[in-house]
Amino acid sequence: MKFFIDTANLDQIREANALGILDGVTTNPSLMAKEGIRGTEAIEHHYKTICELVDGDVSAEVLSTDFEGMVAEGKRLASLHSNIVVKVPMIKDGIKAIKWFSSNGIRTNCTLIFSAGQAILAAKAGASYVSPFIGRIDDSNWDGMELISQLSHIYTIQNFRTEVLAASIRSALHIVKAAEAGADICTCPLDSILGLLKHPLTDIGLAKFLEDAKKM
Repeated sequence: MKFFIDTANLDQIREANALGILDGVTTNPSLMAKEGIRGTEAIEHHYKTICELVDGDVSAEVLSTDFEGMVAEGKRLASLHSNIVVKVPMIKDGIKAIKWFSSNGIRTNCTLIFSAGQAILAAKAGASYVSPFIGRIDDSNWDGMELISQLSHIYTIQNFRTEVLAASIRSALHIVKAAEAGADICTCPLDSILGLLKHPLTDIGLAKFLEDAKKM
């Protein structure tokens, strides 16, 4: 399973990349705004900076919700760097745009996926990735991991090449469960990635080793 970090914070991207396990980055307008990045020129410059930091795919989201607007934005975003994957919302015009992009050699990430039906449409249109939002599904009292398992199964038996990118990750446990459920990629905050490092028995064992080393 590949690891993407879900942030627009450059320091967090550098830290995740320094671990040696980072495969890409996902962003969205909310994450950009959180970093105080506003305006087309500033956002595009930030995307270029991220692409220079990471040797992997960087999802850049369109803001338009109509076909013509998404295509125009997506073409501009894709021209910024070869690592850019155009992030498109799961709406009717979004599916049309994904089909246009896939027919014209532009990779896409279909975001805001909450059902298998939506994911099938995205795959049929040629999306490179689909992003089911695990945490938000859990918030609505459904099982997000069940959807990951379902998509992994459907894509395998239908021979779809679209990859399942588990999003809206809330914890290190979510990452492990997504891996068990067959997700191709997991995009998560830095805290969740670092949470995988932690186990109380590791801390206890290390403390014991260091104490014993003092006696040598």
